[in-house]
Amino acid sequence: MFRCHVCGSAEAREELVSEVFQIEGKPVLVEGIPASVCLHCGEATFSRETTEKIRRMVHGEAKLLKSVLMDVFAFEK
Repeated sequence: MFRCHVCGSAEAREELVSEVFQIEGKPVLVEGIPASVCLHCGEATFSRETTEKIRRMVHGEAKLLKSVLMDVFAFEK
């Protein structure tokens, strides 16, 4: 049963999401990740199997699809 670890809601829908991970200080985008997305707060949660597959992918077990330039901003207080 789904339970959001951010807001505690029990309602979610299955979606494909994109997520940026920091791998050795470098941002890496993974697209099309199956996730349970909380209907209340929008937090995406991945299964253990999906998390392990992502880990293997970004550490060299998957072929790089493409590289893109990314704009970077520093949040100033």
